Amino acid sequence: MNRNSLSLKIKNFFRKEKQAFQKDDKTAYLFALPYLLVFLAFIIIPIVLAILLSFTSFDMVNFPKIIGFNNFVYLFTSDSEFMRSILPNTIKFAILVGPGAYILSFFLAWCLAQIPHKLRTILAVVLYTPSLTAGITMAVVWKVFFAGDESGYLNHILLEWGLIVEPIAFLQSPDYLFPIMVIVTLWGSMGVGFLAMLAGILNVKKELYEAAYIDGMKSRFQEIIYITIPSMKPQMLFGAVMTIVNAFSTGAIGVQLSGANPTPNYAGSLIVNHIDDYGFTRYDMGYAAALSVMLLLIIYLFSKLAYRLFGERD
Repeated sequence: MNRNSLSLKIKNFFRKEKQAFQKDDKTAYLFALPYLLVFLAFIIIPIVLAILLSFTSFDMVNFPKIIGFNNFVYLFTSDSEFMRSILPNTIKFAILVGPGAYILSFFLAWCLAQIPHKLRTILAVVLYTPSLTAGITMAVVWKVFFAGDESGYLNHILLEWGLIVEPIAFLQSPDYLFPIMVIVTLWGSMGVGFLAMLAGILNVKKELYEAAYIDGMKSRFQEIIYITIPSMKPQMLFGAVMTIVNAFSTGAIGVQLSGANPTPNYAGSLIVNHIDDYGFTRYDMGYAAALSVMLLLIIYLFSKLAYRLFGERD
């Protein structure tokens, strides 16, 4: 076979592969088109508009007026509530709820993986249900439990035991509101991240554990560190991202519990509440957009950190 013939066959091969790829590529884009349109309409376009609005002054009546970085300058230099209460509350809440919910999700998923299938299914549904009914349960259970009069379950118990002499307004007290927010959020944090971790643990090959014990592994803790977690990094990454997004984007809980926005003395106010306050109470959409962009950047940075911890290096 001469060189020209070999060169011609190679060119024909790559030409056929290119044509096949272009055909498959068009088919794949066609199937993905509905999702791409929805993603574009409800994710990409709103983010772009929020970024553009963050450089404007917009009261929802007059046409937006470009003011450059004034909103961001005001955010870091003049918004005393944001720097004194909102940002510290958000970071503290995310640190307590984020890693707390993440570790709790993994621990409960690992515990469920050790029990028989039928019982595991029932308990998984029980743990997952609060994440679906958190809004209804907030009004029906937690607000009644922490009610500030004698009808509140917690106040009634403390009065019966003689631990207090008069009811405590838990949901209106700056000293109690934030801890209650953390407790309630952790209670309802077993969502899709928890289910992903449970699925990841159940899919780890049993042969890996057997080989590890033959090689000298001696405890269940070593089993988790050296076998379970490295074998389910995609699920760990997904759970971490979901936990980070939920921790930073959760804001309605403080308003639902206290019944006010901002919450008493800004004790339970987070960035999301601050966005709602400026956007839908004060009608300052430009500044609300700047707060939204800041929240988006914070979530992005923490998500990148999660990817560095659990993402695949190759």
